[in-house]
Amino acid sequence: MTSRVLYIAANTFREAVRDRVLYNLIAFALLMSAAAVLVGTISINIERLVVINLGLTTVSLFGMVIAILIGIGLVSKEIEKRTLYTVLSRPVRRWEFIAGKFFGLSGTLVVNTFCMAVGVFLSLLYVSHRFESGDRTVLIALYFIVLQLFIITALALLFSSFSSPLLSALFAFSLFVIGSFAEDLRGFAKMAHGIAGWLASAAAYLVPNFSALNVINQAAHGQHVVFRLIAYNTAYALVYSVAALSGAVLIFERRNLK
Repeated sequence: MTSRVLYIAANTFREAVRDRVLYNLIAFALLMSAAAVLVGTISINIERLVVINLGLTTVSLFGMVIAILIGIGLVSKEIEKRTLYTVLSRPVRRWEFIAGKFFGLSGTLVVNTFCMAVGVFLSLLYVSHRFESGDRTVLIALYFIVLQLFIITALALLFSSFSSPLLSALFAFSLFVIGSFAEDLRGFAKMAHGIAGWLASAAAYLVPNFSALNVINQAAHGQHVVFRLIAYNTAYALVYSVAALSGAVLIFERRNLK
């Protein structure tokens, strides 16, 4: 990683941290974690299940919203403010600009996820008064959520490299929803025949498989997650993010910014 990429990443991190929307979403997510405690205390013998389920779902959804809302403006905002021309007039390549933006926002999302995860574990400690060995699965679920956010960030950058912020948000959110049902889509593709089957199969493997990265239910029930799944999901998220970023770089390299 070049020093120019690190410099752009650091600037992106500082800009994202100063964004008021970011703090509002984090505060609301922490309030949702507190609400999980309230719901859990009025539930009979399922306090931990409710707190983990609602808490992790909140972290995932609000992390996704942060990634999309900030990610779609990483390129368009620089063009509107005309600061992009100043950056590219220096010895900065376009791929370095895209990479720096990705790493900067990814770092912000990791920090935000950590803050929200603290709220979840505090809620869990309040309800159970202790941590259990099965809570390690909660950490794995949080790690998978971070992998999802990396993919969403890369996709947001891809769409923002050629589209308007509104359409970029729509595309990214649509892929998140479709990807959450990727396993169901693959099941439908196996049952379909002819052209419909081919199209369903292509769509099932092109959209990000967020359903494989969702182990919130297993974490809530304290089920063990095998290491093979952790390794597979890590490799999958890495490959998909790199592919999306490569597409963003190719489009951005050919984009006329005049």
